[in-house]
Amino acid sequence: MRALITGGRGGIGTAIAAALGPDAEVTALDLPDFDVGDSDAWRALEGEYDAAFLNAGIATGEYDVASLSDEAYRRAVAANVDGVVFGVRECAARLMPRGGSIVATASLAGLTVSPFDPVYGLTKHAVVGFVRSVAPQLEAHGIRINALCPGFTDTAIVLEELRGALDVPLMDPSFVAEAALAALGDSETGRAWIVQPNRILPFRFPGIPGPR
Repeated sequence: MRALITGGRGGIGTAIAAALGPDAEVTALDLPDFDVGDSDAWRALEGEYDAAFLNAGIATGEYDVASLSDEAYRRAVAANVDGVVFGVRECAARLMPRGGSIVATASLAGLTVSPFDPVYGLTKHAVVGFVRSVAPQLEAHGIRINALCPGFTDTAIVLEELRGALDVPLMDPSFVAEAALAALGDSETGRAWIVQPNRILPFRFPGIPGPR
């Protein structure tokens, strides 16, 4: 298997690479060498891949939207949203000519409220919505795509001040990596996989009301 992992040197990215095993040929993409929010960097990426883990992401660390800086907002959108959209686009256009499977790391914050960091919640809702919406057209390319929605994980994205306020245990990145491989091998597409302590399962989206 040839796999690319964005955020490949972070906690979850490193764990995914380890979970793939020694026989996988892994391309780990991360700052400062590769900026997922830079479309030119994606266009310059070469090779063919069977799997892509679009895993790079950051938090703004800002609770109060009135204090949110333009820089923090743009940086979060670039990493969390642009990095997924650009990655999917290049996979569909040329990086997965024989088909493959994509896992986009969202968050439980993409399925519920995120009062600690509303912009982070915004970006993760965007990832889930994009995955669900783009899945049908990717099938024409032989590509499946699913979202990974982990809860709080023991990585640098969980800020120290937030750790002290949490009343739930932090998951080990290796457990989230196990879930990422489950999502990679999902025979269905366009799903969101919930990852909570001792629980990995697809989320059941409620249907919208029909016509009156």
